[in-house]
This record gives sequence, C-alpha cells and structure tokens, in this order.
Amino acid sequence: MTNVIVTDTGFAADDWAHPVTPLAELENTEAGAPALAVDLAPGDDPAALQSRLDGIDLIRIAFPSFADGRGFTHAKALRRMGFAGRLRAAGHVISDQYAMARRCGFDEVEISPDLAARQPEAEWKFRADWQAHDYQSRMRA
Repeated sequence: MTNVIVTDTGFAADDWAHPVTPLAELENTEAGAPALAVDLAPGDDPAALQSRLDGIDLIRIAFPSFADGRGFTHAKALRRMGFAGRLRAAGHVISDQYAMARRCGFDEVEISPDLAARQPEAEWKFRADWQAHDYQSRMRA
C-alpha cells in the first residue's frame, strides 16, 4: 500500500513521481548537481541546503515519532531561508499536530495507510481551518 498525503482538502494519493535524495547523499554530490527532492532526517541541519534551495522542488522531513518535534523547527528554518517549494512532513505526525505543521510551513503530511485508518480523513479535515483557529488569531479578535 502507498502512503496517504494529507492536505487542507483531505486525503489524496501521492503525486510525486521523482526520486527523493537523502541529505547525506546530496552532500556527496557536486554543488551544482540537481536534486528535485530531498529527505531531511531529524538530526540533519537544514542550513546545508541553503545554497541549493532554488533547485529543489520538494523537501520531505521525517518524523520518526509524534513526540519528536525537530521537524517543525526544520520547516520554520527552511521557510525563513526562503524555500518556496513543497514542504512535506512524513511519518508519525498525528491529526492533532496538523494545524501546527501547517503553521510551521508544511504544505502536506505523508502518513501510512495504518495511521489513516486509525485517524480518518474527517479528523484531519477538522483541523484544516488552522489559520482561523490558532491561538494568536483568537487573541487578536
């Protein structure tokens, strides 16, 4: 079974058809070598991509556990560096974390079919109005 992609509109199939290169392998290539997509592990430094961001269309950040929040920090850092491509959280992100993932800069979340069965689409879509219901927006109203 293929993983499920979660966006604000709900569940979808993965439409990314290109290989995804782990950061460690990317660092072993020439500085100008193209990479359309890069995998970042929790212990990787997003700053290593600073000079290559314009040539990357997708960055997938691994979440080995829902309790490991380093991926949220990586996403914020990449957006601050100017990354404008697709940013995907992949792994053990739960529906309760969806709004935080979107606020940190993620465009989508990749989950396993097992997690999608335990946390159905309705749970994720319930949190899809993340912009209107965050703490800061409620305080400003």
